[in-house]
Amino acid sequence: MTGHAPRPLGIAYSPCPNDTFVFHAWSHGLLPGAPAIDVDFADIDLTNGRAERGEGDILKVSYAVLPWVLDEYALLPCGGALGRGCGPLVLTREPAAPADLAGRTVAVPSERSTAYLLFRLWAAAHVPGGVGEIRVLPFHEIMPAVRDGSVDAGLVIHEARFTYQRFGLDQLADLGEFWEASTGHPIPLGAIIAKRSLGPERLAAITDAIRASVRRAWDDPAASHDYVLAHAQEMDPAVARAHIDLYVNEFTADLGEAGYAAINELLTRAADEGLVPRLPETAIPVPGRV
Repeated sequence: MTGHAPRPLGIAYSPCPNDTFVFHAWSHGLLPGAPAIDVDFADIDLTNGRAERGEGDILKVSYAVLPWVLDEYALLPCGGALGRGCGPLVLTREPAAPADLAGRTVAVPSERSTAYLLFRLWAAAHVPGGVGEIRVLPFHEIMPAVRDGSVDAGLVIHEARFTYQRFGLDQLADLGEFWEASTGHPIPLGAIIAKRSLGPERLAAITDAIRASVRRAWDDPAASHDYVLAHAQEMDPAVARAHIDLYVNEFTADLGEAGYAAINELLTRAADEGLVPRLPETAIPVPGRV
């Protein structure tokens, strides 16, 4: 008599090209011995909320949400988005200065997003008196809202870096440049977390599967082409390729010391400003730290 196979693990990630590229091999059963998964596509605001409610086995979330979820979830050392030259942008319909945002309405993709956390750190230093209303919109609705004048500015992520000019918008600030210039660290954007209750063996198997999926994607980038374009908000293959090249990098395979240090810096600065709860020093490990 044989036992039942384990239920597929629920995994939720965005339909953006970097996520579909990274998880293509695993989601299509191309990794022998990898745990079975059941994929759900969800924007970052939804996955952040699910993490806070403890819903889902494996989730792509913002690093900014970690202080609220690390009791129940473990941060995995791979699969996420962290890098240089890939930060969120603040866009306006007409050329503007940071001070012009004082009291204005700004659309953001999630109030728990890393993008919004970087925006708050930037605004504290550059917008006297602070901005006005913050309006949460799905990220693909933000640029049209700025273009149409329903908001005064928009905080954008993902492939919007490559397409905002098509909406006739102006870049007011690059928050990645702000972060890198003020810290020297790469920009922590999206993390992969998994339920601690799955246990060490399954967490290790999940980590191995993610790394194998990343390697498979790099070894045969054409294999994921149709999957990536089927789910991308921006269907131009050149834009999808540029998106992947920017967000899938050495940190996707392994955060390493530099990655963990960047995450610690972000969450420590945010805690210093009273924007997030302060984590224990050991909550985000740094390899090699005694």
